Amino acid sequence: MASSHTVLMRLVASAYSIAQKAGTIVRRVIAEGDLGIVEKTCATDLQTKADRLVQMSICSSLARKFPKLTIIGEEDLPPEDVDQELIEDGQWEEILKQPCPSQYSAIKEEDLVVWVDPLDGTKEYTEGLLDNVTVLIGIAYEGKAIAGVINQPYYNYQAGPDAVLGRTIWGVLGLGAFGFQLKEVPAGKHIITTTRSHNSQLVTDCIAAMNPDDVLRVGGAGNKIIQLIEGKASAYVFASPGCKKWDTCAPEVILHAVGGKLTDIHGNALQYNKEVKHMNSAGVLATLRNYDYYASRVPESVKNVLVP
Repeated sequence: MASSHTVLMRLVASAYSIAQKAGTIVRRVIAEGDLGIVEKTCATDLQTKADRLVQMSICSSLARKFPKLTIIGEEDLPPEDVDQELIEDGQWEEILKQPCPSQYSAIKEEDLVVWVDPLDGTKEYTEGLLDNVTVLIGIAYEGKAIAGVINQPYYNYQAGPDAVLGRTIWGVLGLGAFGFQLKEVPAGKHIITTTRSHNSQLVTDCIAAMNPDDVLRVGGAGNKIIQLIEGKASAYVFASPGCKKWDTCAPEVILHAVGGKLTDIHGNALQYNKEVKHMNSAGVLATLRNYDYYASRVPESVKNVLVP
């Protein structure tokens, strides 16, 4: 019986099923051939039909089951009736078998804030770089990211036409993160993952100061955190005010649940309460291990420009 489970675990179990549905919608839009691309603020800030449909699906599905939640989505969409076929009512039973960490067992629905990025890596989606794309559902309590779900709609897509596409990663602080194999970059290697489409002199200066062995330029904050937990990169460095709370909330949980660290460029924890500004205006620095190595190399000139 669902009622015997805590609000948090029911929410995570529902978010898992909802994220899987979102991945199906993302793949369907491409298969149908019309991406419905709209420029929001500039040529690198795009919205597609998938962004719109997925946000409606996630937000409406969550709001029906958890009407007292605060849900903040990336896309500014007019209120409209949502097609029933976009609603996901299921929940992932495997999550409900897990114990809720005791510090979260008494949380009420109205105490939680959910940050939704329906399609992280939209520009890459429009360019066919499908492994960059993720769907992000992050859950925050008292301003802190505590649970998250990441769906990769095109995970495994390079394995051939018969490959089973997609996977869903999830995590809760105090419980762990699941759905992937944790790997680390070889000791002594410094591989930095950073923005593909929002580069700037600040970003370049910050990365150069870290003396990396290699720099990976890819799309999507969710994708970059996955690179950290799967041993492809050792640090995610974004010395710019470009990314938002819905980009970092879910990925931060997955990283923190396996012992990593994500902060702004100054080392401050990000805040996720409902009144907070959406922009991560002091950038992002994230690592699975050796956080202090990278944090100590952020130039003062970069810190002086990026004001929290």
